[in-house]
Amino acid sequence: MKFIIIGLGNFGSSLAEKLTNMHHEVIGVDNQMEKVEAIKDKISLAVCLNSKDPESLNTLPLKNSDAVLVCIGEDEGASLITTAHLKRLKVHRLISRSVSTIHETILEAMGITEIVRPEEESAMRWAQRLTSSSFLDSFELTNDYSVVEMIIPEKFIGKTIGQIGFNKNYHVIVLTTMKQVKEQNSIGASKMVKKLYGTANAETLLKEDDVLVIYGHKKNIQRLLEE
Repeated sequence: MKFIIIGLGNFGSSLAEKLTNMHHEVIGVDNQMEKVEAIKDKISLAVCLNSKDPESLNTLPLKNSDAVLVCIGEDEGASLITTAHLKRLKVHRLISRSVSTIHETILEAMGITEIVRPEEESAMRWAQRLTSSSFLDSFELTNDYSVVEMIIPEKFIGKTIGQIGFNKNYHVIVLTTMKQVKEQNSIGASKMVKKLYGTANAETLLKEDDVLVIYGHKKNIQRLLEE
């Protein structure tokens, strides 16, 4: 997969390196040459340009990228302007970082549905989210075990947890299921929130658009995600 990461601060550079280590193509962008120089040998390509300038943005392979991430953290204005330009250019998948509640509200009003919150989420978690179509979120309990939210695979829809045999066949435990529903924020913009169904059991029926919350060893969870 190919990613463009705009903003090479602590979070952006860490995410760029983790995606590169997962064998993905990463183009890193920043308006400060020292940040570009610091990472140029660690990722596919590092570019110094002003992302607030739409003509400069157009020199990037936006249409050929799986996702463009705006990870600018020091300048909210630059982040919003860059996001607005990319929204207008209709990139395939646009993800933007928020640095405050107001910033996040403005991004939601702009129609940005995927928002990075570095203070709450790790670069590794976002690397997994970007590279797996089923992965939504995770919480590490130890170095080996995690709780993960994942979209229910199509082949599981209409079956019960008992019929699938998560514990027997995949060696993971289903804790609960939930659904993502739309709600409006304080200014009337739509945002997705999670609605829990309660503790799962063998009779729990998996429905389209449901989300599984599973617990297990990371290698077993990864095997399930890959399927």
